[in-house]
Amino acid sequence: MATMTQPRSIPRSGSVTTSDFPGFSASPSASFVHRSNSISTSPTLSTLHQVRPPKVLHQLDSGDLKVLILENISQQAVNAFKDAGFQVDFNTKAWSEDELVEKIGQYHAIGIRSKTKITAKVLKAASKLLVIGCFCIGTNQVDLETAAKIGIPVFNSPFSNSRSVAELVMSEVIALSRQLVDRANEMRQGTWNKVSKSCWEVRGKTLGIVGYGHIGAQLSVLAEAFAMRVLYYDVLNIMPLGNATQVETLEDLLASSDFVTLHVPELPETINMISTPQLEAMKEGAYLINNARGKVVDIPALIQALKSKKLAGAAIDVFPAEPGANGAGTFNNQLNAWTTELTSLPNIILTPHIGGSTEEAQRAIGYEVSSALVRYLTYGSTMGAVNFPEVDLRPISADQTSLVRVCHVHKNEPGVLKKVNAILGNYNVEKQFSDSKGDIAYLMADISGVSEKDVHDLQTQINQTRSNVLTRLLS
Repeated sequence: MATMTQPRSIPRSGSVTTSDFPGFSASPSASFVHRSNSISTSPTLSTLHQVRPPKVLHQLDSGDLKVLILENISQQAVNAFKDAGFQVDFNTKAWSEDELVEKIGQYHAIGIRSKTKITAKVLKAASKLLVIGCFCIGTNQVDLETAAKIGIPVFNSPFSNSRSVAELVMSEVIALSRQLVDRANEMRQGTWNKVSKSCWEVRGKTLGIVGYGHIGAQLSVLAEAFAMRVLYYDVLNIMPLGNATQVETLEDLLASSDFVTLHVPELPETINMISTPQLEAMKEGAYLINNARGKVVDIPALIQALKSKKLAGAAIDVFPAEPGANGAGTFNNQLNAWTTELTSLPNIILTPHIGGSTEEAQRAIGYEVSSALVRYLTYGSTMGAVNFPEVDLRPISADQTSLVRVCHVHKNEPGVLKKVNAILGNYNVEKQFSDSKGDIAYLMADISGVSEKDVHDLQTQINQTRSNVLTRLLS
C-alpha cells in the first residue's frame, strides 16, 4: 500500500545551528548577564560561512543554558537546542501562570505555542530568562512590552505555516458549499440523505479575504485556481497576486462576497471586528470562515446570524477561550458559555485550532524559531525579533581568538553610546552596530585585546551605567 510522502526538510538561508560547525562539542555557559531592576545592515551569517567558518561564542561565566519547551513543539526544535549544547526540558502541555511563576526562574529560554501565557507576573519571576520563542505566528500570548523593557527579545514564525492555513481554508470553502460535514455525520448515524438543494460549486463564487498578508496572498492564488473571484481588504495598500482586487472598505467586501475569510492579528481594533452590523452587511446565504484569532468574531452574534439563516454556514478554528490540553469534554460551556448552542447548529465546521497543525508546518516552525533562538543565545543577533531592535554583526571567525562580543540592551536615552564608548575606548572596537525600537535600544560591539581580568572590569563598568537593562559578553 502506498504511503503519504514524508515532509521534506527545507533549507533556509541565514539560519544557524551547530550542525554548521563540524567537530563542535559544546556546553555553552550560562550568560554573563546583568539585568537592572527596571522593568545597519550587516553581512548575513550564511554569506560569510562560505568564506570563513564562524566561531561559536560562549557566555563568559559558569553554568549551562537551560531551555524550557512546552506545548509539544516539534522534536526538531528540541534536537536543535540539544545539538547546540543546551539543557532542554520538554513538556507536551501548556503551563498555567502559577506553574510558570514557580518554575521559570531556572530557565534562560522558553519555547511556547499559543496556549501558554507569558504575563508580566511570569516575566517578573523569570530572573534568568534571556529570550522567548513563539513557535507559531501570533505573539499576543506574550506581554511584549514588558519583555522588551527587561531586555528579552521575542521571536516567532510569521511564514512557516501560511500554506497549511491557506489549504485548510480552501477545504472549508468546499466543505461548507457542499454541506459535507452534515452529510458525513448523517452517514455515521446510518442516515442516507442524498440532496443537492443549497449545495454549490465554488467556481465563479466570490471569496473575500480580510487581511492580505502571507496567508491571505497564498489563499488568493489557490482560490483563483478554483476559478473563484477574489476580493481582499487590508489597512495597507498591497499589490495583489494574480487577479485579486483590493476594495476600499470592509463593508464593500462583506456586501460582495459569497465566502468571507479572516486573516488578521488580535489587536484592540480587531476584537469583535465581525459582530452584528458586519454580519448584517454580508450577503444572504454567505459563509464566514475564521482561522485568525478567537476574539475577532463575536460568537453570540454569529450564532444568531446562523439561526436566522442570514448565513448558510461557518467554519471556526479559533475561539476566545481554548482548552489548555487535548481531551474529551474540555470544550464546554464552562470554557465558553455558548459552546452547546454553537455545536448544535447545522453546516458549521468546528476545529481545535489546527490551522497550522501539519507535519510540514510544524517542522518548518521548529526549525525557524529554534534557529532564531540559537542565533541570539550564541551570537547576539536579534534579526526577526518582534518586540526588539533588529541588530546583527558579521560573525567572529574561528581564527579570531581574542575578540569579545558585547551585547548591551539599554534604555533609549541620549548620551548612552557616549558613555559606553568611553568604556570601550581602552580597547580596539573591531565593529559596532546599534539600533532602537521604542524605549529600548540594543548595541552590539566586537572588541579585541581583552584579558580575563578586563572582562570582569568591563562587565562591571557597563552594568553600572544608568541606562543599562541587560548586558552579555560572549567569546
